[in-house]
Amino acid sequence: MQISYNWLKDFLKLDWDSQKTGELLTDLGLEVEGITPFESIKGGLKGIVVGHVLTCEKHPNADKLKITTVDVGDDTPLKIVCGAPNVAKGQKVPVATVGTILYTPEGKAWKIGKGKIRGEESHGMICAEDELGLGSSHEGIMVLDAKLKPGTPCADIFDVEVDEVFEIGLTPNRADAMSHYGVARDLKAGLRQKEITKELITPSISHFNIDNRSLKLQVQVDDSKLVPRYAGITISNLVVKPSPKWLQNRLRAIGINPTNNLVDATNYVLHDLGQPLHAFDADRIHGKKIIVKTLPAGTKFMTLDGEERELHEDDLMICDSEKPMCIAGVFGGINTGVTETTTSIFLESAYFDPVAIRKTAKRHGLNTDASFRFERGIDIENVEYALKRAALLIKEIAGGDITSDIVDFYPKRFDEHQVFLTFKKTYSLVGQEIPQDTIKSILASLDIRVKSVTEAGLGLSIPSYRVDVQREVDVIEEILRVYGYNNIDFGTKLNASTALVSKFDDYKLQSITGDFLASQGFYEIMTNSLTAPGNAELLDDNSTEESVKMLNPLSNDLSVLRRSMLFTGLETIQYNNNRKKLNLKLFEFGKTYEQKKSKYIENKHLCLYLTGNRNEGGWAGTEKANDFFYLKSIVTNILNRLGISDVTPAPTSNTLFSEGLSLNAGTKDLVSFGLVKKSILKKMNIKQEVLYADFNWSNVISFAEKNSITYREIPKYPEVKRDFALLLDDSVTFQKVYELGRKTEKKLLKNINLFDVYKGDKLPKGKKSYAVSFTLQDSQRTLTDKQIDRIMGKLEKTYQNELGAELR
Repeated sequence: MQISYNWLKDFLKLDWDSQKTGELLTDLGLEVEGITPFESIKGGLKGIVVGHVLTCEKHPNADKLKITTVDVGDDTPLKIVCGAPNVAKGQKVPVATVGTILYTPEGKAWKIGKGKIRGEESHGMICAEDELGLGSSHEGIMVLDAKLKPGTPCADIFDVEVDEVFEIGLTPNRADAMSHYGVARDLKAGLRQKEITKELITPSISHFNIDNRSLKLQVQVDDSKLVPRYAGITISNLVVKPSPKWLQNRLRAIGINPTNNLVDATNYVLHDLGQPLHAFDADRIHGKKIIVKTLPAGTKFMTLDGEERELHEDDLMICDSEKPMCIAGVFGGINTGVTETTTSIFLESAYFDPVAIRKTAKRHGLNTDASFRFERGIDIENVEYALKRAALLIKEIAGGDITSDIVDFYPKRFDEHQVFLTFKKTYSLVGQEIPQDTIKSILASLDIRVKSVTEAGLGLSIPSYRVDVQREVDVIEEILRVYGYNNIDFGTKLNASTALVSKFDDYKLQSITGDFLASQGFYEIMTNSLTAPGNAELLDDNSTEESVKMLNPLSNDLSVLRRSMLFTGLETIQYNNNRKKLNLKLFEFGKTYEQKKSKYIENKHLCLYLTGNRNEGGWAGTEKANDFFYLKSIVTNILNRLGISDVTPAPTSNTLFSEGLSLNAGTKDLVSFGLVKKSILKKMNIKQEVLYADFNWSNVISFAEKNSITYREIPKYPEVKRDFALLLDDSVTFQKVYELGRKTEKKLLKNINLFDVYKGDKLPKGKKSYAVSFTLQDSQRTLTDKQIDRIMGKLEKTYQNELGAELR
């Protein structure tokens, strides 16, 4: 939010420099993120002086150029080459001297220097009004008042407003500070705490009066819960034209481009007092009637931006007797807005239900200055005052007459919220005692009225504009921020307690796993749990689970909670691929969410993502692509690192994979991994293969807790390796070879390793060759050749009988 310092001083006469004021605002919780200088004329006309044209002669080498000598108040006149058709002897003109920086209408800077133009020296430039930022004309140079003295700075002649603008990072709860008046109100409280008393100056509306009653409009509000207060007035005989310079400068300072005097007046009051307003062209209101209501779902409505929108049945609309005119509190319609031909308006000031406005704004993807305030809650008691303030401002800058009484629909008056503040709770939360008189002074500076006083605390009445102060702790927070966080003493003693935790706590297992993956070259990512609803369609699992939908989504792309972590991971891969980062190894701990009938289900996962090459090529080795077996080794090592080794492989039923595997422990799934379907990658605009592993982290933790650490001495006796070259059917997997081997020899067989696979025309059709290594070891003695031969013979016989294997 941008706040003009000059504008702020209209409410609070303060002679502090902007830096000091910014520090106090930050201490009050209105964090100033930056202070930017503003000049109504860019450059502030620095280096521009009044010049008197002494001579003006034709350029000898150019038909359209003239050579002038110009007195700029120095001892020696300047020689300036000028191409303007209207330059003449005796004129007073604006001159940009050498070294002056001018700005194009687009804001690009250029510096005036000495130079030669067609062989003639030129020491400066005689300027047109667009070159100085004083207008748009470029037909010729500006001709100034003949009475001006040469050398007079043009900044003294033209009204250049210099300002400083605070960029305030406003928290969403501070709706009361979304205006210059609101910031000034907070600043006054902060100054009072520093024993500086300043009067808060509010614009006077004492001279508001009804000129006549020639244009009356009837107002009908169908739902007082959605519209607790609605006020309006008509103003006629208006002249639409550009706003006065002071008003344009105020709006430009806070980043708003002026439109015309009527629109600018409503924008000014919005940022002045925090009350959104809307002006309707009264001649386009059919039936002379305003109806505030909802319309049937699917109703079409064209907004000011020229886009046709389809209304929801809960969207609150401002209508006339025939048609909708405005999305209440959000955006105006194209057919009833103010135009250059408007002569009469209906000026609206209202309080709409914040929840209804927020839902409507998000449904239509609109974020306007009005909706920004309405959806956070404005001051319902400020509605009429702001309306009168705007009406008087419009009369001042656009003429006209107030031609109706104020229509003010306000069926249920606002009751100030009551809170009882206990001193004991205040001291407990603040951390030290604050004098009771100081507490009362702070509350008074915040317009929080003390209605009763007891030994235990204070009975308080909260003003209507503090919609965020509802509880005792909210009041304590208000006291603390004005008292000053910096004024709270730090204790000299720090107390801490230790907690008995299990070595199998979630965060510890995450840390172990994360360290392992990082050592393997993986990078941890954190993605958003919110995703687009279209991603759920790619799951294709025919389950009864449904996506958990957000009631008030930030956007359609973030409207449901994810049912799978794959898609947010693929978005990360896509983002990196688009920036030429093709080799990725990523992991993420996160949650997925599902709704099954009325039950909500939340599951925790660890997911791995691999794409591209696992290593970069170089002189010491070539590139090697990530593949299924590399992913399998990582998955297996994670389980082993957590003490889970007794797992059963099975084909995966997960429809995200074109081919994959699941590892189970008993009846529970631990992890599914494999190659992501090409159709999913195509949908996500990813052109290279992606390998994905999805751990059910809750199941992993439960099985890690069951596995106790066992201790074994390192064997003193050597291990022996023997190899088989087995000719097998194509359908036989190494897993089967492994399981049969371990089953045949449980005591002395320590490891089985597949180190080569051969398929080719030298083997019978439908056959393959596995080169398998067997590691044997006895922890009590050295194995003899007789023992080794016996074990290898038993293995050979088992493979022949069970698998039909032959030794090659």
